[in-house]
Amino acid sequence: MKKNVLYSIIAAIVGLLAGYLIFGDTSDGASAEEHDHGQEMASGQMWTCSMHPQIMQPEPGDCPICAMDLIPAASSDDGLAKDQFKMTENAMALADIQTTVVGSGSVGSNSLKLSGKIAENVDEMATQPAHFNGRIDKLFIKTLGEKVHMGQAIAQIYSPELVAAQQELITAYRLKDSQPELYAAVRNKFRNWKIPDSQLSQIEASGKVQTAFTIYAHVSGVVSEIMVSEGAHIADGHPIFKVADLRTVWAVFDAYENKVGRLKKGEEIDMVLNSYPDKKYKAKISFINPVLNSATRTIEVRAVLKNSEGQLKPGMFVAGTLAVAPDTATTTLIIPESAVLWTGKRSVVYVKVDADEPTFEMREVSLGDALDGGYSIVSGLENGDEIVTHGTFTVDAAAQLKGKKSMMNKQGGQTTTGHEGHEGVE
Repeated sequence: MKKNVLYSIIAAIVGLLAGYLIFGDTSDGASAEEHDHGQEMASGQMWTCSMHPQIMQPEPGDCPICAMDLIPAASSDDGLAKDQFKMTENAMALADIQTTVVGSGSVGSNSLKLSGKIAENVDEMATQPAHFNGRIDKLFIKTLGEKVHMGQAIAQIYSPELVAAQQELITAYRLKDSQPELYAAVRNKFRNWKIPDSQLSQIEASGKVQTAFTIYAHVSGVVSEIMVSEGAHIADGHPIFKVADLRTVWAVFDAYENKVGRLKKGEEIDMVLNSYPDKKYKAKISFINPVLNSATRTIEVRAVLKNSEGQLKPGMFVAGTLAVAPDTATTTLIIPESAVLWTGKRSVVYVKVDADEPTFEMREVSLGDALDGGYSIVSGLENGDEIVTHGTFTVDAAAQLKGKKSMMNKQGGQTTTGHEGHEGVE
């Protein structure tokens, strides 16, 4: 009996020892392999998101944040300068990263783009006033945008002043043969009030005083503003409404102050409206405001457009383009707008520092004028520099992942990836 127990104990010990020798290192080894991201990155097996570099996975797939395709993480940058980093050829291909060698006038044409709105031609606006004191009993013009024609009845007004003057007119009419000068003077008084002769003749023939007088328009156009309402009292000379002659309109643009020096009165502008994208308009600059808007740092620029068909309506958005000479006194380089990343006050680009290797570094630049499809460079780049023009955000993500200077990390340094403490991840 005792021998059987002893044999059982010996068998159990042998079984445990064999199991340890066979399986003892399996879990630790697997754990090390699962977390040894440095080995995976070195072999091209670590994958990250170009927009969210904190995402790090050991196999390709979709970003759990934005669902973009993951790209291979950059490998070690040993031997490079402090702010430089290197990307893998695989990552370059997947992100379709493209570069361009910059040079004087290398991108776009020398044209300047402006944005603005169609506005009423204030020079062609007119006001319809009242010509005597009274109370507005009826107003026939009540809607903005309504068309008014000269001679059209616009209001009926009760005026105690005209009621008293009518009695004077009736008396002077009866005495016109003996006192023609008095009769002419009374008639002229009504003419100054813009009362038509036909209405005066009716009063003279009937011998009855009228309590309401009709005001007739002496301007034509589209009503742009109404200043009175029915029942309101109005004084001589007070405006009833304003009209705009929309046969011509203004295209009003806002030009930033750094562009004003390149604009001249009389220069032709090509214009396109959002409402009619297939139709082109041309006009010349008629006015450049001498006063800067200090709030927006812009100058108002105007051009007069013909509008005989009435298609151009105040408030419509308009885009203008005009040819300008490059400002060679301050800049000689032009880069594509796709190369520039903005961080509020800073503008940055990524320069490919090695012609044979995908090695990059961030560079801050000072932008000049916005030209067609690009920007002029005041400082930060030199003629012949090779910059990233497509896939710029991907390159920036790689810089963040490597702890290099980037769009949102001006000084560089370690970034938070969610894998801190794992061997091989920087």
